[in-house]
Amino acid sequence: MDETMYHRTTPELAARRRELAPAVHAAFEEFSRAVFADGALPERTKQLIAVAVAHVTQCPYCIEGHAKLAQRRGASPEEIMEAIWVAAEMRAGGAYAHATLALHAIGHDAPRTAGARRDTPAEAGVRHPSAVREGVAPGTHA
Repeated sequence: MDETMYHRTTPELAARRRELAPAVHAAFEEFSRAVFADGALPERTKQLIAVAVAHVTQCPYCIEGHAKLAQRRGASPEEIMEAIWVAAEMRAGGAYAHATLALHAIGHDAPRTAGARRDTPAEAGVRHPSAVREGVAPGTHA
């Protein structure tokens, strides 16, 4: 199967995008340069964050571009893969943590006996799976 849902970006398409909104395009490029410039975090770290976020947003263009940029800035394949696993855990952890919304919606937050006190999510031990590490209070999404 040679067809793909995502088309390759060509120089012609990039030029057309720029032509259609030149001021906004220039502002976005400047914003991007400022965001990825070394600062409190080095560019290498920012590119690893971008790899993780690109996997959460599931943008194939961002995945490819930021994985290459992270590697060019010195990130190893192992570091890139760990960033992807962090993204996977956070995406899965969000579903896990938000299960309390569904439980509430279907009435499973009601007290089991008349007059029983309702626990807060923290008191009930509901927390994000990554919060198991020391120093993170139950019920928080650390």
